[in-house]
Amino acid sequence: MERPIKYSPYRLCAAVFALCLFVRFIEYFLIETDRTAIGENFIHKVFGIILLAAVLKITGLGWGRIGFKADGAAAGILKGLLLGSVCFAMAYALELAVFALKGAPARLELYVSGFSLTGPQTKSTGLVPLALCVLFNIVNVWMEEGVFRGLFIRTLFEAGGFMRANIIAAALFGLWHVAMPVRSCVYGEMTVPETVLMSAGYILLAGIMGIKWGLLYRMTGSLWAGLGDHLLNNTVATNMLHVVSPGGADELQIVRIFAAQLISFIIVLALYRPKASHKNNIQEETHE
Repeated sequence: MERPIKYSPYRLCAAVFALCLFVRFIEYFLIETDRTAIGENFIHKVFGIILLAAVLKITGLGWGRIGFKADGAAAGILKGLLLGSVCFAMAYALELAVFALKGAPARLELYVSGFSLTGPQTKSTGLVPLALCVLFNIVNVWMEEGVFRGLFIRTLFEAGGFMRANIIAAALFGLWHVAMPVRSCVYGEMTVPETVLMSAGYILLAGIMGIKWGLLYRMTGSLWAGLGDHLLNNTVATNMLHVVSPGGADELQIVRIFAAQLISFIIVLALYRPKASHKNNIQEETHE
């Protein structure tokens, strides 16, 4: 039987992040899967899952020990979906109210589109596009929650405690999302100042989301609640349920997402209680 190798948490996380980011940039700039009929950059997410599986095998951690526990999976995902649903319902209501006050009433429409920083994307309806959207986003959140919350927080916890681990993981998650505005700048869709501003906004937004999902991981001892909330954000709020106004679709999409995530962050922060004696607590898992 192979013995798990010893590892430096910081070096391990840096290597995994660098490899995943490298493949992400290859897909964004060379393969451009999202600009094909598939409409989604998913290759680097599949790579991330495969890399994560290899790292878990080599280190002897295993899926369960980073938060993918079989017990309570359905309940955890439902809690995350509920949290996201409540917060986005408030954000959508606020967005519709803003348009109504401006004298330009808007409406909700259900269809699939890719997320864009610079303009509308192709509109698709029907069960197949909806199913593919959900499938691709399951791959997406499995990789991101597994790597950024599961692996990074779990291993960095050993080196400096939970709060430091959560902040580092959230910062890396923010940097992970800079690929989108950088590509828009390279393709001439955004100016350099716009790219800098958008990148800073992405780091802030993704960082807040990362900290929130890290707190959920700490509170519950598993990744399921954060995964459920993450999935709803990516599928419904970003790709499926759109606000259509006289000026077009999703004019305030970024504002909507930020509002919903800020509300849910405040809720999670208010409920946050690190359970030192909980059987599923990360700290207890670390010292097994």
